[in-house]
Amino acid sequence: MTDVFHPTTEAEAADVIRVHAEAGRALALFGGNSRSGFGNTVRAEARLSAAGLSGIIAYNPAEMVITARAGTPVAEIEAALAANGQMMSFEPMDHRPLMGTEGEPTIGGVFAANVSGPRRFVAGAARDSLLGVRFVNGRGEIVRNGGRVMKNVTGLDLVKLLAGSHGTLGFLTEVTFRVLPVAKATETIVISGLNDAEAAHAMAAAMALSVEVSGAAHLPQSVKGRFAGGALPEGEATVLRLEGLPSSVAVRAEKLSAAMAPFGAVSRLDMPASLSLWREIRDVLPYADGTKRPVWRVSVAPSAGHQLVAALRLEAGIDAFYDWQGGLVWMRMEADPEAALVRRYITALGGGHATLMRASEKIRAVTPAFEPQPAPVALLSARVKEKFDPQGIFNPGKMG
Repeated sequence: MTDVFHPTTEAEAADVIRVHAEAGRALALFGGNSRSGFGNTVRAEARLSAAGLSGIIAYNPAEMVITARAGTPVAEIEAALAANGQMMSFEPMDHRPLMGTEGEPTIGGVFAANVSGPRRFVAGAARDSLLGVRFVNGRGEIVRNGGRVMKNVTGLDLVKLLAGSHGTLGFLTEVTFRVLPVAKATETIVISGLNDAEAAHAMAAAMALSVEVSGAAHLPQSVKGRFAGGALPEGEATVLRLEGLPSSVAVRAEKLSAAMAPFGAVSRLDMPASLSLWREIRDVLPYADGTKRPVWRVSVAPSAGHQLVAALRLEAGIDAFYDWQGGLVWMRMEADPEAALVRRYITALGGGHATLMRASEKIRAVTPAFEPQPAPVALLSARVKEKFDPQGIFNPGKMG
């Protein structure tokens, strides 16, 4: 039976890691387990949870900065922020519906996986809001950003390295990050009846306007009915979000509606409907179907997203919708993930990366979940990994 450790202090976590490092025993690191199954298969003799390291340490709404232990539930963070009219600008996705998991998302897990939602293309990723970290390295040493600097990594930005490392470089114990005020008003402009290429053109035109679009997505007919309880207007839906003060949003919505009218029929969603719709887009609602059908998260140039899907549809069974002005493509495959095909077309269309978010255990065992790195980058990554985790005990195999 695999040992599971639940430390309640940073020192306890360091002791566990130190013992395992000395013995060369691998550890699977996790928070609330809400992203269980994501990434490549980890083979470890024991598991180490951050869930016991919980609680908000410091929060000054006037400074718009919060510090919390890594195992603090995201719901607790969101409640504290909401009470002060603030939010995480990168609106992290809740992976549970898509992954079919039941764990409690933690703030450490959000940053470890660099989880970002629809506002990412204008507000930045989770790592862009992260100001500081505390973590335990693979030697069992406690490291804090701006304090102790690890041997041979002087000059590296530890914050940026830890964010998105999926627990392969260190065991996060504390995070400090920026927050922003919640918008007083939110409205969504809907353009109906555009095909994928037309929608890409319309979204590009909208982004070129001085109306500050904070969300731009295209929902083809195959998925549109699964959003907003099926209440979106007839035809494909291209949706553009505006946020801010009520008077500002009203003026900008009129300007954007007029600019989009030549593309197709325009309608508008009020604030409650908008908030609900963008949560559904954030959490990839159409593919939260209780199956293990492969789901890809593909990042490409906004102009290339629809071209990628069109090319793949000639050779594979695929359903897709678009976020980030078309630069983020969520794709569900009907059977085989077609990894080689997907990545070959991404390269042909100018580059990007594809991450296999969901698949059966059998498929995950033979399909690289993350985009393979070019040899020079892989060599650099290996050197960084060696400095942080010399015995290679953290989540071995998860990222490659």
